[in-house]
Amino acid sequence: MKKSEYLTSEPVEFASSNIFCNIAVIISAHLSPIQLLDYVKKIEIEMGRLTDSSASKVYTDRIIDIDIVKYDEIKFVSERLEIPHIKHLFEREFSKILLKEII
Repeated sequence: MKKSEYLTSEPVEFASSNIFCNIAVIISAHLSPIQLLDYVKKIEIEMGRLTDSSASKVYTDRIIDIDIVKYDEIKFVSERLEIPHIKHLFEREFSKILLKEII
């Protein structure tokens, strides 16, 4: 429905020589939060992502990382997912810039 411009950033919370390319989008979905999470995890795997930081609790370089930052005004907490994504809304500068552009 809406997308931000691309924004490059240094890695956050781990050391890497890579630069990250970030984008924020607003989508319309008729899925529950967990169904949406399963769907984006499938996309990540299909694109070649080998590790999942939510499982390993360690950030590493990855080909793609899709985060669900907000889902309408829902507050949702489970072992696998927390909405809203506090780090992206309030702590990560690149996220705040991207979200401000589309919200």
